[in-house]
Amino acid sequence: MDNINRIQFEKPNLAELTQKYTVVDMHFHTRYSDGKDGVKDVADYAYELGIGIAVTDHNEIKGAVEIDCDKRVLSIPGIEITSKEGTHFLIYFYEIESLKQFYENDVKPFMGNDVMSSISLEMEEIIQRTKAFKTLSIFPHPYSTAYTGICNLHFSKAGLNRLFDRVDGIEVINSENIHKWNLKSALLGFNLNKAITGGSDGHRLAHIGKTVSYADCKPNRKAFLDAVKKKQNRVIGKEIDILRKVTSNGFKLRNNLRNYPDLVEKNIKYSCIVINSKSKLLRENVIRSIHERINKKQKRKAG
Repeated sequence: MDNINRIQFEKPNLAELTQKYTVVDMHFHTRYSDGKDGVKDVADYAYELGIGIAVTDHNEIKGAVEIDCDKRVLSIPGIEITSKEGTHFLIYFYEIESLKQFYENDVKPFMGNDVMSSISLEMEEIIQRTKAFKTLSIFPHPYSTAYTGICNLHFSKAGLNRLFDRVDGIEVINSENIHKWNLKSALLGFNLNKAITGGSDGHRLAHIGKTVSYADCKPNRKAFLDAVKKKQNRVIGKEIDILRKVTSNGFKLRNNLRNYPDLVEKNIKYSCIVINSKSKLLRENVIRSIHERINKKQKRKAG
């Protein structure tokens, strides 16, 4: 299946899709991190829509564990980790016990001051630690604000290529993202020819199902994750409208105020990298311009 035909930027018709496919919103946050709603409400709404859901709270698994107990809903155990670099990373597990073990041994000992803080492990180390489990590893919103997407200036081109080689895939549509960044993410997913996923990245009930991943497979966790790994799924969705984004981001901001010093430090570091990068580019452009002028003068003299 060609990746470019597997990505659809349009509103999902969930009533129609759920008649034929297993449909999952693969990226959602509850009040255990920076979301607004409790797990029961999330499960109730997903059940009403007829879709599965992955609760992927930041550096926290209580929501994923809780929703796993609700057998009405297909749930995918997951977590969104913030690496030492400040970059987000989604990991989905085939078994809830594996997620618990991973969290206890490979996340909890390295936690920051708050669930929204970075953990003390760098991205390469986190990826390496996932290899002990059967997982689906995904870079969410690779193009996004500052350092949270993997395509940022913290990582060299060689470093990025090495990281891309070691993970399963890319989140190609994220409803919380802006359209131009989703388009770039979709192109990246197409060019890498890896697994693709999509999710609302929702923080309120109304966001559930705005972007979904779907596959023609049995409605169970293993069959669905296998289909994604084998590139047998599709992704369909649109960005949340601007008014809902303002409401959602305002709520996230209030939740993140406790983590303000950590965010400021990372923004300063990232800004310095951007400034240094632009300064280097400016120097290179000036030097190139000087060389071009010298060459033109030499050609005129020679003529």
